[in-house]
Amino acid sequence: MKKIIILILSLISLLYIYKINIKEEYTIPKEAIRFRIIANSNTIYDQNIKMQVKNEVQNKLLELLKSSNNIEESRKIIKNNKEDINILVKNTLKRLNYNIKYGLNYFPNKEFMGKIYKKGQYESLVITIGEGAGNNWWCVLYPQICVNDEEIHKKDDIKYTSFIKEILDKIKTLK
Repeated sequence: MKKIIILILSLISLLYIYKINIKEEYTIPKEAIRFRIIANSNTIYDQNIKMQVKNEVQNKLLELLKSSNNIEESRKIIKNNKEDINILVKNTLKRLNYNIKYGLNYFPNKEFMGKIYKKGQYESLVITIGEGAGNNWWCVLYPQICVNDEEIHKKDDIKYTSFIKEILDKIKTLK
């Protein structure tokens, strides 16, 4: 009996590990606009600067795009407000060098909330700080999957479950 239980638990563990390692690959639709900020380097200082720019610009963009109903409207809003975004970035970065580009830009594979977004050329607003050699932050402005960090980490939206407990509960109900 012990051997059977150990075998079952081993199989459940393997299935659980296998399930964790499977990532769903997702292609962002052609009708999408991405947003990316690339840090100067991976130093704590440069990563903090990147996040300051991200917070300022993302808040502005989310406010501007909240009433957008289609990609054409979103494009128009971004293009019409590019100078305001530039001023916002300039004020945040003070004297640091940066580049803002709106158009087709290359994105490597990205992972977000368990999904892998395929690499490729995407319509996007990209802010590169300094050399652009550091880690980046990104999201999709349209269709909107950009969310504030607080929204991702809301504790009351998180439900914790145990895969093994669920299996054992099912086994108990079969007896």
